[in-house]
Order: sequence, then structure tokens, then C-alpha cells
Amino acid sequence: MSHLITQNAPDFTAPAVLADGTLVEDFNLKNHIENTYAVVFFYPLDFTFVCPSEILAFHHRAPQFKQRDTQIIGISIDSHFVHQAWRNTPIERGGLGAVDFPLIGDIGGEIMQAYGVIHPKKVALRASFLIDRQGIVRHQVINDLPLGRNVDEMLRMIDALQFYEQQGEVCPAGWQPGEDAIKPSQEGIAYYLAQHAGVL
Repeated sequence: MSHLITQNAPDFTAPAVLADGTLVEDFNLKNHIENTYAVVFFYPLDFTFVCPSEILAFHHRAPQFKQRDTQIIGISIDSHFVHQAWRNTPIERGGLGAVDFPLIGDIGGEIMQAYGVIHPKKVALRASFLIDRQGIVRHQVINDLPLGRNVDEMLRMIDALQFYEQQGEVCPAGWQPGEDAIKPSQEGIAYYLAQHAGVL
């Protein structure tokens, strides 16, 4: 397994169920995310246990991603028909309901292969990739199957990336919007540590 940081996000065209419930055979990543930020996240299987909690966490925060001009795309090895059935299953019966982003069918595993996130059981690991407006991967995190990811952390990473792009200052450990950042120089880090080293 290798990282994709600083590389172009692997493009793909695949079947999907869209946010409005429409089934398509030719969802294309590059076309869908053109000139926006994106989070592409992989999960193992539909109708399982940790997966719906993560997908609903993304869904509940969809307006926050939209405010950041960021598209969300979910992917598993299930077909887009199974994705649709899961969306049509009530939450109280282990379903998703209608989620506000597309779910991609990666039946043959080619997409998870391209992203390097195949578990030994031939499903996808819990992997998330933050892609910038130029299609470059700027952040990735990969969890083993029992470990649900923190969707709020992805929002924080988007904030950090956009702050850096706009201000040119780099973001220290645990940085949150409104907090001090670091001017990327010896003087800048010296000043930051003099103010904050004790609480890092």
C-alpha cells in the first residue's frame, strides 16, 4: 500500500446511485468534482454495522461540506442497485434513507485497487481522501474495519487546507479556525512555540 498525497486522484467512471436516487451507469469522478474540493471515502459493505454510522455522519454534515465547496462521494464493492436498496431501507431497520451524495458501485474492485485500500478480505478499508480543486490528493486517512472514522476531522482538514491556500500560513497540531497559525519561517515557528508550546 502506498500513499496518494501530492498525486492526482485516480479518476474513474462507474455505476452509481446519485443523491436524488437516480441510477446511472457512467458516474465520472473528474467531471463531478471539477473546480471543487472533494472527499472520496471508501467503506467495506452495504447492510453492515459500522458503515451506516459513518455514511450518516457524512450525510448529517453534508451542509457543512457544501459550505466549504466540497463534494462527498462514497464507494464500496456493492452494486449501485444494492446501494439504492440500502437507501430505500428505513434507518430503524438498518438502512440509510436518502443520503445527500452519490454512492459508487465498485463491484470488480478496480477503484479500491487504484486507491490502494484493499483489505485482505477483498473489501475496501475505511479510507478517506481529500482532493483539492486541481484534483490533487492533499490528505488521506485509512482505518481497519472495526474502527469508524471521525468525519469532523475531515471538516477540520478542509478548513486547514483552505486557510493555508488563502493565507499562506501553515496549521499546527489540532489547529481550528480562528486559532493562531504559523508563518512558515524560523521566526514564525519560534514565535508560535513561544506562545503555545505548553498547550500542544
